[in-house]
Amino acid sequence: MSRDRGPRRLRRLDRSVLMAASVTALSLTASGCVVVHGEREVLPGATQDEAVKALQDFTSAYNKADKSYDSSLDADHVTGPLAAIDEARLKAGHVINPGGNPNHSPLEFSDVAYTIPKKAGWPRWFLADARANRGGDARWLMVFTRDGLDDEWEVSYLTLVAPGKVPEFRKDKDGWAEALPVGSAEFAVPPAELSEKYVTYLQDGGDGFASGSHTSGWRQEREKNGERPGLVTQYLDAPLTEGDYAPVALRTADGGALVFFTTHHYEKQTAAAGTSVPSPGEDVEALTTGEVKQSLTMEFVSNQVALDPRKGSGTTKDEVTVLGRIQGLTSAKGE
Repeated sequence: MSRDRGPRRLRRLDRSVLMAASVTALSLTASGCVVVHGEREVLPGATQDEAVKALQDFTSAYNKADKSYDSSLDADHVTGPLAAIDEARLKAGHVINPGGNPNHSPLEFSDVAYTIPKKAGWPRWFLADARANRGGDARWLMVFTRDGLDDEWEVSYLTLVAPGKVPEFRKDKDGWAEALPVGSAEFAVPPAELSEKYVTYLQDGGDGFASGSHTSGWRQEREKNGERPGLVTQYLDAPLTEGDYAPVALRTADGGALVFFTTHHYEKQTAAAGTSVPSPGEDVEALTTGEVKQSLTMEFVSNQVALDPRKGSGTTKDEVTVLGRIQGLTSAKGE
């Protein structure tokens, strides 16, 4: 089965059904390779020149879209979680500034390293690790993917990682990396299950994830903001793993895995009787349907990158370490 390349939305999900189910819940409290046309030979996902050009094309399209606040200008160069986040960002920007982005500054990359795995069949993909002219010293990790030779390279995952935290990758004598089957049970958490395990951890806590700003820190922040005078905030999290939101994993030099995965989040703010929800700001209002009175439900897509150790590798408790996360608001509903 090849991956869905329909319009940029939460593919293979009935969003209205999920939204309704999520709001109700809030109110109450693939592994393996895709083989196309018999292509079974294990090949590099791209050549070095193709990877360089893919990054150049993405950067050019991204800058045009950002300058004009027009998502059609980079629609062919983004997919999956980045597409959902980027499209909503540009939509909100256009609502606020229909004439374009008054603060546009072209995104530029330098010191780029390409990690290109060998694999059979489609989709094929590679990782670009770069420094940008924003985000301080953070490294920008971008997963480029495509479903066939005639398709454009698209960025599905974009996360920022602190300098020095990007692992080394296992490579063969020719410099090609190893793409991992996401259903592999050799790791602390099979990469295919990371999305579900992560949202369970966010809801219930427990073991499995190392402490940090994207794990224990995020849970503490939610607990702190859950109840404030006159306002209650509830959270619902769901895995997001199908189609262009499927996880991808690379073998690290120590035998573990670097995994990119997606999650889906809802946050509902409910005001006490006789009060109203505080203004969420113009960026949220630009993506909001309905009138915000007693409640505001916000929908987010988040993409993460994590280190998933091999079982018994000596890592404390075989814990997964979430290195970076970028979350974006995709819609909101006022009631």
